[in-house]
Amino acid sequence: MSQTFRHPDILEIARRDGKVTVEGLAQHFGVTLQTIRRDLTDLAEAGRLERVHGGAVLPSGTTNIGYEERRRLNPEAKRAIAQACAARIPNNISLFLNIGTSTEAVAQELMRHENLMVVTNNMNVANILAGNSDCEVVVTGGQLRRADGGLVGNLATDTIRQFKFDLAVIGCSALDREGDLLDFDIQEVSVSQAILRQSRKTFLVADQTKLTRSAPVRIASLADIDTMFTDKPLPPDLAQACGSWNTQITVTG
Repeated sequence: MSQTFRHPDILEIARRDGKVTVEGLAQHFGVTLQTIRRDLTDLAEAGRLERVHGGAVLPSGTTNIGYEERRRLNPEAKRAIAQACAARIPNNISLFLNIGTSTEAVAQELMRHENLMVVTNNMNVANILAGNSDCEVVVTGGQLRRADGGLVGNLATDTIRQFKFDLAVIGCSALDREGDLLDFDIQEVSVSQAILRQSRKTFLVADQTKLTRSAPVRIASLADIDTMFTDKPLPPDLAQACGSWNTQITVTG
């Protein structure tokens, strides 16, 4: 099959599964890994796909890719980020964890923490931390988004306003070169902004793929974040801006 004929099939697989992998496509088409990498590079340059480690995803725009697929994106990096973040979270504090696969990874790393009060609008986080008997879990109200277990809307925001958190750990869907945190859902953004207002300190967990994506709604700026945990160094101009904002960047090994 020629390269030209492979491209539509690759895009169809990406639309069906949310992601394509180099190894999976090579096996599917019976061609070499190098051939598939060239295909994906061509499709990325044409704006049809976005390259990620080991494959590619549909380009972001006004809608996000599926939640289960996001869980499978860059899992080792998310785990390392979560471990680094959890190591900086002390015992005996109040903590907010919001919606996202990265914050779920942080929750997994808090299973040995003691005397935490964790407030969350993420049903998956609540279910994870239910296994830690030294962790009090408070779930906000709100409209349940079945696709990802998130609680959004005015009720979630009203609940958050009743607290003053020692620390919040948040994620985002995208991060642009100006340092703006972006998301797709206006209701979720309103909740995230309330979290930032009600927290004494804020950590952002975001892997390198967030810098290759775009989303339409602005949450805040890295200037509003105390520490960002990520897996690759930021572009030099953005890293310099973070220095001027006193935003600490922790890059995992």
